[in-house]
Amino acid sequence: MQYDPIKRSLGNVFNRTPFLRKLFYRLLDLLLLRAWHVHKELRSLTPALLKKGSDVQVLDAGAGFGQYTFWLHRKHPSWNILAVDVKEEQVADCNRFFSAIGGSNVKFTVGDLTTYVKPNYYDLVVCVDVMEHIEPDVQVFKNYFASMKQGGVLLISTPSDQGGSDVHGEGEASFIEEHVRDGYNIQEIQDKLRTAGFSKIEARYQYGSPGKISWRLSMKYPIQVLGVSKLFFLIVPFYYLITYPIAYLLNWLDVSQNHPTGTGLIVKAWK
Repeated sequence: MQYDPIKRSLGNVFNRTPFLRKLFYRLLDLLLLRAWHVHKELRSLTPALLKKGSDVQVLDAGAGFGQYTFWLHRKHPSWNILAVDVKEEQVADCNRFFSAIGGSNVKFTVGDLTTYVKPNYYDLVVCVDVMEHIEPDVQVFKNYFASMKQGGVLLISTPSDQGGSDVHGEGEASFIEEHVRDGYNIQEIQDKLRTAGFSKIEARYQYGSPGKISWRLSMKYPIQVLGVSKLFFLIVPFYYLITYPIAYLLNWLDVSQNHPTGTGLIVKAWK
């Protein structure tokens, strides 16, 4: 299934006013289990970043809709955030939104992560659901490493090879057609980060047993029906009224537990 057309349709609905955009971000924060895990990690990293004072430089690498940039800006309005994405339309939409809400320290720019480098500049690099879309991943990791200050941290969320992209065996196709890999082996991504120059790396599974069920309820099934017809946009809100309380509990369980395996990975690497 191609995810980009559905994302464009959602953007057309929620880009109409800043209020709708904020509502959209809030819905993504509630629905996406990966957002729960990423926010948890960002909160754990915040004390060390706050010691740097107000001059914290952040790169949102592959920013998409900009929901993580907005979350960071709302929590830390003094931090300077550059968000890079390859899609010109999304970059323009995000710049208009942050200009409208007075986010003068936030800028979105069109860029290719396989070539983007700003030497020794960033304290934090956030990369959420991006690396599964990029073939030359080691080069991107090297660019992150070169762009980070000494002591800076890279936070990655990406599918694992334990059923990531809803692939569970040989010959199965990824649920999202735009993916160039189904997921990372946990040792593989650590080895690639070491090749790029990182020495301190922590990796853990997300989307364990509770998360797998939640993902199907809150993401897979709605995306499948939206891919059939835009008319289902009228039905989806009622679907969530029934299923979201269950998905919320499952998300909480997934974030609260350590998983021996899972369909997603959370990786932190320090320079």
